[in-house]
Amino acid sequence: MKEITPGKLMGTWCLLMVSLPLAIFWIRPDFIGGRTTAAVLKLSVVLAAVSAGGVAFTYGLARKWSLPTRRYEEFIAALPAREVELPEGGPPELQSLSRAMKGMAERVRHVVEQTNLESLRRETILACMAEGVLAVDKELKVIFCNDAFAHAFGTRTPVPEGRTLYEIVREPVLRDILEQVLTTGTAERDRLQLPSAAGRWFEVRALPLGGLPRRGAVVVLHDVTDIQRQERVRKDFVANVSHELRTPLSAIRGYAETLLDGALEDPEHNRKFVEIILSHATRLNNIASDLLVLSELDSNETALMPPERIPVLEIIDSAIHTVESSAATRGVRLQKTDCHDCWVMGHRFRLEQVMINLLDNAVKFNRSDGDVTIECAATDGEVRISVTDTGIGIPSDELDRIFDRFYRVDKSRSRPAGGTGLGLPIVKEVIGRMGGEVSVESQLARGSRFTIRLRSA
Repeated sequence: MKEITPGKLMGTWCLLMVSLPLAIFWIRPDFIGGRTTAAVLKLSVVLAAVSAGGVAFTYGLARKWSLPTRRYEEFIAALPAREVELPEGGPPELQSLSRAMKGMAERVRHVVEQTNLESLRRETILACMAEGVLAVDKELKVIFCNDAFAHAFGTRTPVPEGRTLYEIVREPVLRDILEQVLTTGTAERDRLQLPSAAGRWFEVRALPLGGLPRRGAVVVLHDVTDIQRQERVRKDFVANVSHELRTPLSAIRGYAETLLDGALEDPEHNRKFVEIILSHATRLNNIASDLLVLSELDSNETALMPPERIPVLEIIDSAIHTVESSAATRGVRLQKTDCHDCWVMGHRFRLEQVMINLLDNAVKFNRSDGDVTIECAATDGEVRISVTDTGIGIPSDELDRIFDRFYRVDKSRSRPAGGTGLGLPIVKEVIGRMGGEVSVESQLARGSRFTIRLRSA
C-alpha cells in the first residue's frame, strides 16, 4: 500500500471543498420536495465523482512529483562514480535543491579524489621502502603489508587485507610486541633476531594506529644484519689483534729483560736471544703491514685509482722472484707449468700482493723437498690462476674459515713460520674487488690448491 503523504491529503481536501457547495446546491431541492430516493441517488453520484476526481488528482500530483524524486535518488546513488542529470524545471524549491545537490556532488568528488590520491601516494611510498611495514587491526588482522615485509618472511605478494598475523609471520616475539602496543597504546622498540626471516637481525619499532575503541598497530622492521655482523667482526678483530700482538710483545720484553739482567755478557746465548727478539719484531712488522693493507682495502682507497690491463705472467714472475730465496732456504721448488699469456683488469700491485701471499703460504707450509706449481690460462673469457703445493694440507672442516681474519689452521706451525693469519683474507678481499673469486681444494698431508678466477681483459 502506497504511503499517504501530506500532498495527497491536501489534494483530497481541496476537491472536497470545491465539490461540497455544488453538491448541496444540486441535492437541496430534492430534500425540500421530499424526494428522498432522488436525493440519495444524487448524493451517491456526487460521492463517486468526488472520489474519482480525488483519485485522478492524487495520481496526477504523485506522478508529477515522483519523477524528480527518482532522479534525485539515482543522482545520490551514482555518487561519486558517475553523474546523473537533474531536472532543471519545476518549482523553485526543487530548482534550489538541484543546485545544492550538484554543489554537494562536486565537493564529494573532490574529497574522494584527494583521498584516493593520498592513499595511492602512501601505498607507493610504503611499497618502495626497504624497511618492512605491517599494519594490523585490534584483532591482529592485516590492514597493510608492503613487499619488503612479505619478502623478509617468504610470504607471497600482494598480501590481501584481512589475513591473520600468523598467516604472514610466525614469530611469537613479534606478536607479543604488537599485543603490547594494542594494550598500552605506547610505542615499543627492540632489536631482534627472527628465525623465520633466515635468522636475520631487525631493528623493530611498533606504534599504535588510531585510537580506542578501534586501535590498531603498525610495526616497521629495519634490517640491521650487516650492522650486527660488522659489530661482531669489529669485536672479534679487536680481540684477535690484541691476542696476536701480545705474544711477540711478551717475547720481546722477556728476552730483552733477560739480556739486561746479565745474559748480554753470555756469549753462548746472547746471540740466540737477539735472534728471537728480531724474529718477533719481524712478526710484529708483518702484522702491522697486513693490517695497513686491510685498512686501505676497507677504506676503498684503490677504488679512486683507475684499473689497468695487467699481464698475468709478469705478475707471476715477479712474485716468484720475491719468494724464491725463502723457498730455496726451505728446499722447496717453484715451477711454472702450462702458463700462457693472459691479461686481466685491476691494480697491478694488489694482484702481485695476492700472488706473493699465495706463494709465501705454499712455501711456508710445505715439506722439505716439496714443490709449488703455478698455472695460468684464459678460457671462455675467464683467466684461471692456480697455486698448488705438496704441503701439510687443510682439514675439510676448516676450509670455510681459512679466509677469516687471523684464523690459522695449524697455529703451532704458523707462528714459527711467521704467519699472521691475514694473508688469505687479503687475497679474498683483493680478488673480490677485482670482480673475481678464489677457491681452495685440499687434502691432509697431500697439499692444497688455490684457484683464482678473474674476467679476461
